[in-house]
Amino acid sequence: MAVYQNREAFIPHTRQALIALCLSENKLTVKEKKQFEEFCQILAAYYHFKFHSYLENIKHNYTLFNPDRSGEVATQYDLASQKSMTENLIQDFTTILQKANYYPLSKGVLRRALTDDSLFDLKTEVDFTDFEEMLCYCQGDIYKNIKIKKFWRTQEKRVDIFERVVLLIKFKEEKHFRNKPTPQEKLDFKPGSVYIYLYKNLSKLDIEFIFPNVQMSMNWKDRLLFGIPAIGASISLIFRVLPQLLLIAAVFFYVFLGDIPTSVIPVKEEEVREITPLLVTTLSLLVTLGGFAFKQYTRYKSKQIKFQKNITETLFFRNIANNVGVFQYLIDAAEEEECKEIILVYYHLLTSNTLLNSEQLDSSIELWMEERIGKKINFDINETIKNMEEIRGKININSEDNPETTEVYLLKQDEHNYLQVLPLELAMKVIDYVWDNAFRYV
Repeated sequence: MAVYQNREAFIPHTRQALIALCLSENKLTVKEKKQFEEFCQILAAYYHFKFHSYLENIKHNYTLFNPDRSGEVATQYDLASQKSMTENLIQDFTTILQKANYYPLSKGVLRRALTDDSLFDLKTEVDFTDFEEMLCYCQGDIYKNIKIKKFWRTQEKRVDIFERVVLLIKFKEEKHFRNKPTPQEKLDFKPGSVYIYLYKNLSKLDIEFIFPNVQMSMNWKDRLLFGIPAIGASISLIFRVLPQLLLIAAVFFYVFLGDIPTSVIPVKEEEVREITPLLVTTLSLLVTLGGFAFKQYTRYKSKQIKFQKNITETLFFRNIANNVGVFQYLIDAAEEEECKEIILVYYHLLTSNTLLNSEQLDSSIELWMEERIGKKINFDINETIKNMEEIRGKININSEDNPETTEVYLLKQDEHNYLQVLPLELAMKVIDYVWDNAFRYV
């Protein structure tokens, strides 16, 4: 089967819209259409129940590391237990991301994002040594035209963005941050905690801004725009305060040397002896220099606040969920993706006029998606077949007079590797059996 480097397994269509597309082809009878809809409905309910266990496990393992936790945990965990909980959390979270058809971003990609120019025109730095664990997954690598301001003009720029970005970070414990320049009480995060973020429509060049320990500073262009006027203003200031500086220098020579080199410092001795002009001169100099320094500092802080305001506003409207809220979102996404994949496989095998192997079925579904919704995907056929082979039930495939049940599979492969699914009548019985037995305790 074909493997594409520039395609994703994500199916960019809702489950309900996908079912409607299948029914619109009119390859099923009126009765079969109703059965197909009911089959899809029970399938979704079953997967909702199935993924609930993932959610409960993730929430349990996350409780200890949740920075938003209210109150204390009921049980005290030793270091070995904490390590085990971290590993289980990472493992289950990765599984959910993969089932939701997200793919990982490497640290190399993240480091390149730090070195390339950001849309915010800021110099950024992220210390990856602060992290004990880190996961970054994304979905929907597309291009969009956005408007940006540059040199007092609005320009349109084509930007590579991710439609969804998920970031999980577990910070190291407190002892790691004791020798850091920033005091622990001023950190924007809790050492030892796990932070999880979910964003939408995030530029590849701006991924670093979602890290809670990102350090921002002005780039060289902004430093020049800030520094050159400051240098020009300081030169004019020096000429303005030069008489006061000469007078203070004269006082220094008079007090410590008893004589003023008038050839170098053109100041009269009478001016040095009078204390009032000297105090006025000193005060005037301090006020002038202090005012200049304060003006430059406020300009710098205003520029810094402006940058932070732009970043905060941008990320605020692109943030979907944080921490526990991310689990709920991704569990729902994983349920949808797995159901959509099974629905596509079942429908295509059910309506195909010829037998298909996995490679042929994979190509058929990808072509169907491209023709029907105009999207090219890299369908995950192997995982879907595995999931469907796990759906089986003991049902009566004989007459009503014979109550004997037989275990049958929703999908099976024959000796020639051709795939076959149960007809709708039997498939309904199997999925009904699976749903009924989902609540039985052994």
